Amino acid sequence: MKVSIDRATCTGHARCAALGPEFYQLDDAGYNAMNGEVDVPAGLEQQARDGADGCPERALTISE
Repeated sequence: MKVSIDRATCTGHARCAALGPEFYQLDDAGYNAMNGEVDVPAGLEQQARDGADGCPERALTISE
C-alpha cells in the first residue's frame, strides 16, 4: 500500500495526523510533511486509510 499527497491541495487541517498519528507527520507549519508517494509500513494501513478518509480536501490518495 502507498499514500501520495497533492501538496497544492493540502490546507493544513492536520486531520490526517489526528487520525493516523503513527503514520502521518506534520511540518513546522502544520501541513502534511509527506513528499511524493510513500510506502505504508506493515501495521499502519488502517491509520493511513483513516487519515486519507478524514482529509476534507481529499489531498491524500491511497493505492494498493
